[in-house]
Amino acid sequence: MKANEVLRKAAAIMELRAEEYDKPEGERSMAKVVTAFNAIYGTNLTEYQGWRFMELLKIARSSHKPHQDSVEDATAYAALAAEARMAEIQ
Repeated sequence: MKANEVLRKAAAIMELRAEEYDKPEGERSMAKVVTAFNAIYGTNLTEYQGWRFMELLKIARSSHKPHQDSVEDATAYAALAAEARMAEIQ
């Protein structure tokens, strides 16, 4: 699969998540996740770091046993991390 195809597939997956979770912007639960994590563990994880964590999870999984789903999810998480980072610097 070519890089542009991976990007398109990741975008399509994100659009499906938007339909599943009935939000135009798609599934965006990371802010809630890091807020809960920070409260429980006394850390200061950001939404950006949360998405990067998920991306690394998928990278680790695909390095052990290559799977198309893990590669596509890692790509989507990278895009979500980029979105969160851009929000931080604006």
